[in-house]
Amino acid sequence: MERETVGGVRRLSPEMDAIIAPGARVEVLAEGFDWAEGPVWVEAGGYLLFTDVPQNVIWRWSEAKGLSEFMRPSGFAGEDGSHLREPGANGLVIEPAGTLLMCDHGNRSLSRVDLATRRKTIVVDRFEGRRFNSPNDLVIHRSGAVYFTDPPYGLEGMNESPVKELAHNGVYRLAPDGAVTLIEDALSFPNGVALSPDHGTLYVAVSDPEGPVVIAYDLDEAGGARSSRMLFDAAPLMGPDAPGLPDGLKVDARGRIFTTGPGGVLVLTPEGELLGVIDTGRATANCAFGPGGASLFMTADDRLTRLALIPA
Repeated sequence: MERETVGGVRRLSPEMDAIIAPGARVEVLAEGFDWAEGPVWVEAGGYLLFTDVPQNVIWRWSEAKGLSEFMRPSGFAGEDGSHLREPGANGLVIEPAGTLLMCDHGNRSLSRVDLATRRKTIVVDRFEGRRFNSPNDLVIHRSGAVYFTDPPYGLEGMNESPVKELAHNGVYRLAPDGAVTLIEDALSFPNGVALSPDHGTLYVAVSDPEGPVVIAYDLDEAGGARSSRMLFDAAPLMGPDAPGLPDGLKVDARGRIFTTGPGGVLVLTPEGELLGVIDTGRATANCAFGPGGASLFMTADDRLTRLALIPA
């Protein structure tokens, strides 16, 4: 089936030709969403899950069956959600046991879903006795710990919300024993989160138009942040023809970082050199690698898109 193609690839380094084949185009797989987010490939089932956060839905897409609704509501299931700006689930990840772990905006928690039954349980919803803001994105460390971000995007009024219980917008580590540690409390709008291939570096995207950056944290043996540095400043790329901010990000097997940002998805080296830009034609929220690393799924505003990659 021939699909609509959009955007293109801006190649700023010859290295891009070893990542994306010349002539590759961005395919539109599905559209009509409010704000598509949180894509994750489910290897065991051969399908993609992604969220529409404002609409409180998780969608499922596969090559064979196309688009179908997977879970509604994905987040808040109560009657009065007036305190919520975005009630649905956001970032998703598949755990080693095959369960789905989600950033549950509506319940202000990390929640776990059994893929077969759709049964959901809250894993953690508080730090030092106070409710999280609205957990946004997450990544699993090889130790079993989970790193996640907690900006206020899910709350009506965001930082000014009367139900916001934490003074900061944090980056956290959930240990396998359930202990929650604050990694960072000084970022304005921490958003996407990813790990280097050796799991020694944590990357956090900051979705602040006044400071649109990607921060790298060197992790110590206990999983805490030993030091940090600004890896990439996206401010020079911003403009009316380059919608979007650093938001979701993923890292390939060679350590290259695929982060959403102004103009689509930015491809960076581990040192922060910009190799190129994947233009989706939309403000792009997040991305995920497909099977074998041979494709990149991108949730771009109201669309789900895909681009073929040369596997790392």
